[in-house]
Amino acid sequence: MNFKTFINGAALLIGLGLIGYSQFNKRSPSTNSTTVEPKKLDVWSVKPGSIYDGDTLRVVKGNQELKIRFCGIDAPELKQTLGVEARDYLRSLIDKSNGTVHLIRVGIDRYGRTIAELFVPLKSNSEQEIHLNSAMIEAGMAWHYERYSDNCLDKEGLAIAENLARDNKVGVHSRRYQKPWNWRKFQK
Repeated sequence: MNFKTFINGAALLIGLGLIGYSQFNKRSPSTNSTTVEPKKLDVWSVKPGSIYDGDTLRVVKGNQELKIRFCGIDAPELKQTLGVEARDYLRSLIDKSNGTVHLIRVGIDRYGRTIAELFVPLKSNSEQEIHLNSAMIEAGMAWHYERYSDNCLDKEGLAIAENLARDNKVGVHSRRYQKPWNWRKFQK
């Protein structure tokens, strides 16, 4: 990794949290999902054993449980090349926190899942967070799913993260991997 790429990546990770917060009330309507008016940044616990793949998980708070679909990303399916790696990478990011995620709800998909942007507060420094949506893309563990990113608070950050991953030829950008939305289409 060259110095310029490192600086761009560091700036991206630091800035994404700020961008997400500043874009909180600047969402545009989307035809892809039902809009949910955000109330605040919710703090939830990741349900143990619920990280099934690289773009969905379950969270709990008290007796409430939500199935979360990450806004604007699509990770390889488990049966695809890099599917297990994407899931394990997401698990490693969650492990950097105390099991909590900060959640901004942006919609509900046709399967009833809450679409959200997620931030993980770091155990080592509670004032720093990882924007999971962008981190998964930047590591090459997911694609920017532009078709469903209109409601994302930081759609531009997702595109920047994908450009970094493509430039560095990491993960799904290291070869010509089949995109999950195309893979699912041929599995029917």
